[in-house]
Amino acid sequence: MYRCGVSATFAPTSSDPVAPLRQIADQAFSRAAGAPLVPGNRVRLLKDAAENYPAWLEAIAGARRTIHFESYIIHDDAIGRRFAEALAERARAGVRVRVLYDFVGALGKSSRALWRIMRDAGAEVRVFNPPRLDSPLGWLSRDHRKMLAVDGRIGFVTGLCVGRMWVGDPARGLEPWRDTGVEVRGPAVAAIERAFAQTWGAAGDPLPESDLPDESEIPAEGDVAMRVIASTPYTAGLYRLDQLVAAFARKTLWVTDAYFVATATYVQALAAAARDGVDVRLLVPGLSDVPLVRHLTRAGYRALLEAGVRVFEWNGPMLHAKSAVTDGRWARVGSSNLNIASWLGNWELDVAIEDEAFARAMEQMYLDDLSRATEIVLGPRHRIQVPGAVHRSRPRRLGAAGSASRVAAGAIRIGNTVGAAIADRRTLGPAEARVTAAAGAACVALAAVAVALPELIVAPTVLLGGWIGIALLVRAYRLSRQGREAQRADVSAATPPGADRRGGDG
Repeated sequence: MYRCGVSATFAPTSSDPVAPLRQIADQAFSRAAGAPLVPGNRVRLLKDAAENYPAWLEAIAGARRTIHFESYIIHDDAIGRRFAEALAERARAGVRVRVLYDFVGALGKSSRALWRIMRDAGAEVRVFNPPRLDSPLGWLSRDHRKMLAVDGRIGFVTGLCVGRMWVGDPARGLEPWRDTGVEVRGPAVAAIERAFAQTWGAAGDPLPESDLPDESEIPAEGDVAMRVIASTPYTAGLYRLDQLVAAFARKTLWVTDAYFVATATYVQALAAAARDGVDVRLLVPGLSDVPLVRHLTRAGYRALLEAGVRVFEWNGPMLHAKSAVTDGRWARVGSSNLNIASWLGNWELDVAIEDEAFARAMEQMYLDDLSRATEIVLGPRHRIQVPGAVHRSRPRRLGAAGSASRVAAGAIRIGNTVGAAIADRRTLGPAEARVTAAAGAACVALAAVAVALPELIVAPTVLLGGWIGIALLVRAYRLSRQGREAQRADVSAATPPGADRRGGDG
């Protein structure tokens, strides 16, 4: 892909006929992602908690001015407590510590005692988007970002939350979850800090400008160019970028995703690249902490395999990484899964890195992962087969983790399948028979309940409709009041001092 385009560091010259194409591609990526290319960075690839957690704790221990920490889930376990104590120690030392966690992500996993460790030390802790009476469905939009920024000098963007499942338990024979993150030093740290300020402001008062670094004041630390993609609901920046990457790929497109429930549009983009001779590979979990998503992921294999996309299932306990590498030049790491919930519904944070050395490291890591994966193939009569598959025992749970958005993604995938079956708008494969049958049985059961016990259907419908109606009326009143207050402020500002506000001089 990046023979056709990436870097703003390439200047067009008459001796470089591809340079105009590079400029066009760079412009397309910037506009699609809503993120400019930032040169002058040093980036370190971090694999699993064994490399991520120590780097985070070292950065926290070295903080002198500010720590901004945002995580979808911080578990109240030994690992979560270790981070809480490290953050509390810095807060007691006078560092301005701010921690942001997601309400849904924390349900059943965190506790007031965990937050009290940090708050009692002087840290400011906020919860993102708790349910509100005036927004019945607002809680569906989650802060799924995972980042850490310290003093405006070092930043981390990652797929890891904080919890013992990422560390594992050798004494009990539990391997750590597989995940990926990056450490960033250089001007791009300013964009990571701004991304935190965005969600922090959405959860309360805005961050003081004095605590945000200026990109122009951060010295270059290396020669890596990158984009910091801070996705918000319905902006679809990464969704557009992912499709552009598939369109520009020329040799390889290797993708890893924890909860792959892609749209038909993205599946078509991958399939088109594979048919055009690109080596397209998809690595997904063989076991998932949410079995429903695993079934939905498998239901989409046929279209990919028939187009020539190679699909692999990870043989370890849980593959939680969200990453991609293309043409030995471009790579993506972050929090976004390849599903509608991440692309359109959540607040997500990813980095797109344009550097050959980093991409080579990503490619090697991908090949290492494939050595622990099983390839899925099409056998006779186009049946999906797992040749030589290892025995995968039922996963032992260390607590429900990962993203609640995967459930929403699963619901959307079911809706797409059922909608296609009803409207006959696309050809369904045998792998989707189970989802279609389950939906049909659920509809019949719902109809039977409605006939036999109509109050079970009517009462919840009335309550939900009334709640939504009242919430809309309250929202309309507030918006109207804001408009009147703004109008009065404008009139007040336009009236000269001492003038009669009824229209004449005093």
